[in-house]
Parts: sequence; C-alpha cells; structure tokens
Amino acid sequence: MRIIFMGTPEFAVPVLDALVAASHDVVAAYSQPPRRGNRGKVAPSPVQARAEALGIEVRTPLSFRKEPDAVVAFAALGADVAVVAAYGLILPVAVLAAPRLGCLNVHGSLLPRWRGAAPIQRAILAGDAETGVGIMQMEAGLDTGPVRLEGRTPIGGKTAGELSGELSEMGARLMVEVLRDIGCYPAAAQPEDGVTYAAKIDKAEARLDFLRTAAEVERQVRAFNPAPGAFFELGGERVRVHSAEVAAESGEAGTVLDDRMTIACGAGAIRPLLVQRAGRGVMTSQDLLRGFAIPAGTRL
Repeated sequence: MRIIFMGTPEFAVPVLDALVAASHDVVAAYSQPPRRGNRGKVAPSPVQARAEALGIEVRTPLSFRKEPDAVVAFAALGADVAVVAAYGLILPVAVLAAPRLGCLNVHGSLLPRWRGAAPIQRAILAGDAETGVGIMQMEAGLDTGPVRLEGRTPIGGKTAGELSGELSEMGARLMVEVLRDIGCYPAAAQPEDGVTYAAKIDKAEARLDFLRTAAEVERQVRAFNPAPGAFFELGGERVRVHSAEVAAESGEAGTVLDDRMTIACGAGAIRPLLVQRAGRGVMTSQDLLRGFAIPAGTRL
C-alpha cells in the first residue's frame, strides 16, 4: 500500500520498520518537530531519525489546525492509508478522511479502557492484570474509533519501558496483519461500558507517596521507569528508584526501618533495589548506602 506514517517516540519506530519490511511504500513520515533535550541540544524525534535513515521524507508541522497548507500537502500525497503510532498531534477531520482507507492507529491499551495520552503508565498504576494493543480506525473523538484487531499480554512485574517495547512490537505485527487484507478485519465498535481516560503523566506524580500501600508505591516505581523516574528526597537531594520490591515489614509511613533501606508505607513496606543519585550511575541500594548513609529511623 501507499502509506503515510505518523509517529514521534521510540514506541512508534518498530511500527515504521515493520511497514518498510513488509514492502509497503511509505511515501512520507510525519513527526513532531525536533525539541531541545535536557542538555540543551536540539534533536530530532526517534521517528524522524529512523525515517531519515531509511530515506523517507519527513514532515514536522506544528499543528494541522493552524496550518491549512499542511492539510493540503497531506492530502496531495494520495495515500491509501495513514498509520499512526503515538504521533502526539490532534488530527482534524480533513486529515482523517484524506487517505482512501482513512487512518489506523496503534493504541497501547485494551479499548475502551485507557483512552488518551498515557495508557501504559496508567494501566500499571491502576494494578491492571493485563493490557494490550489495538489497531483502531481513527475518528474525530479521543480514541473512540472502532477496533479492527487487538492483542493482549499480562502486566505482571513489567516496567513501563518493558511493556512499551512489548506492545510496540505487538502493534507492529498486528498492523502488518491488518494491512495484508483489511477486508478480513472489520471495524468493531468499542463497548460503551468500561471507558477510562489515561491522563498525561505529570512529573510531580513520580514523587513516591509513602502514605500509599506498598503495592501502590511499587507500581509507581514501575510505571515511571524509565521516565520521568520515581524518586524520594533526602536532605534536599533527589534519589531516583529504578526498581523495588514489596517487603513484609511495617511502621510509620515514610520511615526507614532497617539497614537495607526498607521504607514503611501506609500498609506494608517497600525496599528499593536499584537506585540513582543525581549525577551518578544506577547502583544497588547497598552500594548507595556505603557512601550515603540513610540510617534506620530516617524520615523520608
């Protein structure tokens, strides 16, 4: 097929690669414009970098709604279908309707649960037992379109990064399958019950809340790994927690209980396993404690 690809983060790259590997004609890739990173350097998105490496034309409009010429240029490509994966811009009706077969989205949840910006993190935070990915026919509403095909996977102890990688690869396979013969995958309307919204992650949510249960705090750690990174503060310094386990101990919430950095929560306790001080590498909690004392009784 003649395809327009639309995506921005690393999640979308395997989908683009799968389309190319399946010998589709990707006539253009749309991505959000290059942004300034943490070190002040302006860098292209992962999708832009990959598309350019593949010799695919890249377009980076700021907004289709404010740039009518961008809509005209999009329609002029004469695509059979647009494949969208975590693009990050709202597509007006004129864009959705331009390709012959419309726009198909790779969405990282089991719709209608977790419509919106951060479905993977929200599923982990909520303690969902499973999640998945759906190939959705896009319409004007926020992730309200009918679904052509979906896959499922248990969440277990996976981090957001691990789950994102798994769902990205799964979505890439499912998209290629749908495009092989789209007539075999009719669009099924989403159920009216069970709708939830996955609000965009606020960096403030990454601060560990020890008033919550230990299970909830452990889910915070996994949901915000790799970004924005769960953390606690001690003496004005932020300590990032990359992984943790639930412990059987108990005590006053936020109190360090022993020399293994076990921290009491609202119910139960959490024990950080991999941590990181500002400007340092990732290390075990025991390595951290050798040069950064956090004695039992410390309040975090």
